[in-house]
Amino acid sequence: MQTTVLGKTGMEVSRIAFGTWQLGGEWGAFDEQQAVSAIRHARDLGVNFFDTAQAYGFGKSEEVLGNALRDELNRDRDSLVIATKGGINPGGERPRDASRAWLRRGVEESLRALKIDYIDLYQVHWPDESTPAEETASALQEMVDEGKIRHVGVSNYDADQMAAFDRTRPVETLQPPYHLFRRGIEREVLPYTREHDVGVLVYSPLASGLLTGRMSRETTFESDDWRAQSSAFQGETFRRNLEVVDRLSEFASARGNAVSQLAIAWTLAQRGVHVAIVGARSPRNIESSLAAADIELSDDELAEIERLTSDAVSVEGAAPEGVA
Repeated sequence: MQTTVLGKTGMEVSRIAFGTWQLGGEWGAFDEQQAVSAIRHARDLGVNFFDTAQAYGFGKSEEVLGNALRDELNRDRDSLVIATKGGINPGGERPRDASRAWLRRGVEESLRALKIDYIDLYQVHWPDESTPAEETASALQEMVDEGKIRHVGVSNYDADQMAAFDRTRPVETLQPPYHLFRRGIEREVLPYTREHDVGVLVYSPLASGLLTGRMSRETTFESDDWRAQSSAFQGETFRRNLEVVDRLSEFASARGNAVSQLAIAWTLAQRGVHVAIVGARSPRNIESSLAAADIELSDDELAEIERLTSDAVSVEGAAPEGVA
């Protein structure tokens, strides 16, 4: 497994991080034992970077992750990089809450759920326009000083929001959505992170399953799967992007890869992207995803991918307030 230094954090992490959004209940039912096996298998294959969030099942995802890695967390804590996120309250009167009080409560709850003494990387899950950036940043710095967290990042922030945070304490990492059908960060966000040495770990490199090549027009989702309400998986948008996936699949197959591997490799090939977060509910999909970190795409191949996706429809995803 290839590793990289995650921006100004100085942490050496695997270029593929294991993500656990799918283990919180928002993607339908899952087999917890299979999920634990998937996490352990990823670790056996060299992944040392694991990302979760308090909001994924209100701590359920954190509990599963902590239980899966318990032996190594007890034996060799420094060998693992555990990232989690807080600052939102899905379903609450205030879905986004990056206030000092809520962040502190969140950190304490995450530490208990994960059963660890410190969090390697704590990220503000979504920007909260109701709380001054100075309050959010200073609250997190206080918890760094207390030893509860080691590094501070943000998720889903734009360049202006990161700059406001930076005026109080540096943004060390950013976790944005990024894939072949969602490329908005290329305009202002990635230039900002490159200029300020911000470590970038992108989520949804497989477009929430669309770029796995396993979907068709007949694909449906369980009622408790957020994709059942998403415009990205319905109607003309879904149909047109499936046609793009078909073309990408042919291109990937010709070079001996799965389209999912091509999609992950594409994200990692973009300047300024350090890590791609990939999730799985069972061990069988892990090896293919991890192999993507070793794929090198030439300039000509990257240009061909641009051509094949030129008519793709840009899509959005889930937010604390609902699904686009």
